[in-house]
Amino acid sequence: MSKFDNSKIMPRYSVIAIIMSLIAVAVIGKTIYTMTAGRSYWMEVAASQKKDSVSIKPTRGNILSCNGQLMASSIPEFKVYMDFNALKVAGNDTAFIDSINYISKGLNNIFPEKSASYFKQYLMEGYHKVSKHWPIWNERIDYNTFKEIQSLPIFKNENKNKSGFHWDKFNARRRPFGSLAQRTIGDMFGAKDTARCGLELSYDSILRGTNGIIHRRKVRNRFLNITDTPPVDGADIITTIDVSMQDLAERALIDELKEINGNVGVAIVMEVATGDVKAIVNLDKCSDGEYREVKNHAVSDLLEPGSVFKTASIMTALDDGVVDTMYTVQTGPGVWNMYGRDMKDHNWTRGGYGTLTLPWTLKYSSNIGVSRIIDLHYHKNPEKFVQGIYDLGLATDFHIPIVGYSPARIRMPRKNSRGQYVNWSATALPWMSIGYETQIPPISTIAFYNAIANGGKLMQPRFVKQILKNGEVIYDNPPKVLKEHIAKESTIKQITRILTEVVSEGLGKKAGSDKFLVAGKTGTAQMSKGALGYKTGGTNYLLSFAGFFPANNPRYSCIVCIQKTGLPASGGGMSGVVFHHIAEGIMAQSLKLNVTDARDKESILIPTAKTGNLLATDYVLNALGFNITNGWNGSLPFGNPIWGKTITNSKTLSFQKENLSKAHLVPDVHGMGARDAVYLMETHGIKAIIIGRGRVIQQSLAPGEKVKKGMRCELRMG
Repeated sequence: MSKFDNSKIMPRYSVIAIIMSLIAVAVIGKTIYTMTAGRSYWMEVAASQKKDSVSIKPTRGNILSCNGQLMASSIPEFKVYMDFNALKVAGNDTAFIDSINYISKGLNNIFPEKSASYFKQYLMEGYHKVSKHWPIWNERIDYNTFKEIQSLPIFKNENKNKSGFHWDKFNARRRPFGSLAQRTIGDMFGAKDTARCGLELSYDSILRGTNGIIHRRKVRNRFLNITDTPPVDGADIITTIDVSMQDLAERALIDELKEINGNVGVAIVMEVATGDVKAIVNLDKCSDGEYREVKNHAVSDLLEPGSVFKTASIMTALDDGVVDTMYTVQTGPGVWNMYGRDMKDHNWTRGGYGTLTLPWTLKYSSNIGVSRIIDLHYHKNPEKFVQGIYDLGLATDFHIPIVGYSPARIRMPRKNSRGQYVNWSATALPWMSIGYETQIPPISTIAFYNAIANGGKLMQPRFVKQILKNGEVIYDNPPKVLKEHIAKESTIKQITRILTEVVSEGLGKKAGSDKFLVAGKTGTAQMSKGALGYKTGGTNYLLSFAGFFPANNPRYSCIVCIQKTGLPASGGGMSGVVFHHIAEGIMAQSLKLNVTDARDKESILIPTAKTGNLLATDYVLNALGFNITNGWNGSLPFGNPIWGKTITNSKTLSFQKENLSKAHLVPDVHGMGARDAVYLMETHGIKAIIIGRGRVIQQSLAPGEKVKKGMRCELRMG
């Protein structure tokens, strides 16, 4: 007999089977519900645990000078927040309340614009609202400031789920040399992180790089980033800009603009052999009276060039063989009627120049002389003259890689089917020959003069030399010859001699130097006022000087253009002065002297040194043979400044390092040279204004004063 009682066991099994069946039905029912009616809800829950295809921006490439100095670079910037909900969940809200006074005081030291009481009230507001994304500071901050905030209590906890402190990181664009060559290097729209102008915009696709893609998964209440496609950082571009030449040209131009109350100033320095643009300055007088780079006039301004164009007119006639350097022309009493319109020389009130040889028409910049030469030989065939101008390269489209560039517009005479000119008048040729009736940007004019200096070889103006990726050259942009000969060799030699005499004997004397030969041409043109033409009353003038140096072995060409209102107005006396300072400054910079030559062998005096970066001082003094007690040991990273002062007595020289004031306090720059003083001021967010030369003897802001946004400090040198 079985020990199991079926009558009792089977009902029990039946009950269990029914219960299991019901559970199975319930599970299946729940599954079906989840897959149908509840699908949308659970998809939302799943989505909250992950984030797909999150774009990661790459680091934008750098823009460097010709010798590798950073002109534009991307640096990290941050926006910082507090998650008070995470703070409460982690149980750290009590610690936050206990530290609020210390935190508020710390934020006040970092951001002196706001008081400690303000920060306390502001943070407590976010605390009571249990905000998950409460901004600690409403603006972007740099890395150093970020680390200062991160060092405060609560914030320094690396686990943001416990501290509540979190941040957004951005790649901000900065120019270490400030506004130097700003419109050429270019700008960025900060908020959108997109290129705005200049090389930044022209080479944006190269500099920008390629975005990466990540997805995020939530694990234990924390998002983990998983890379799908890593970002590809942008490439670097090496420009042709020379920082020292750029700075020199900008300072020379701005000094003259202030002196004559000019409206617009342009200066371009080009290397003769390569066509490299070593400096390019564009300055506008703004409403506050300061001069800034607002527009790239050098490549975009289509203006009548005036007398600097006369060089091309005379070259055309010489190259065609219709005249020679012994040719003479009658200019009369300084006024000559040309087809019903009076042509005047600038000395017409003093009786004019009378009879002039061809070279003297350029030396005196005689409107009548040049226009009569061209009209006498090309009046019946103006197309031949204009074609000669084209052959010289002035109408060449250089395809400058800067947004806003406009090629020259030089009108070619056209006839209809009946042989009548449709775009030409009897006065067009005489006035075109002296730089009117045509529109040429400064970059085209300097390319033409550079070709003269280069023996007739027309070079492509070059702004970018190379493109680098991870230090390796991925694209090389060598100098490009657009035309081997713009004119006969004899013509080039003749015009070079004449242009040299323009500076040594003619109206361009102020552009010259007693240390080397300069060749060039002045230009003073009345600017048209559109529909009003050249009507008087607040007349605007374009003052120019274009040339090259040294004239006997040209290395650099340069053009200076100034726009001003009213008289006096002189291309030679105003633009020529700027040219002079640029040329002498560049030639002085190129001198390669041995530092030991500066040592006075007849004396054993200990030299004095400026307060500032002691590394440079240490190098020079050691090169001179002095034993220095520098006060530091070991090697230091190149370019890492050590700030301090020198202490001397009759026999020894030692360095004393000084700790810099904190970033929120005005530094003491007394005794420093201009470069060190400006560097320190601007690293503290203060605009420095230099007055005079030498060392800093007075600063308008007291050392130790709290730095405020928009501060300016005048540094008086002596």
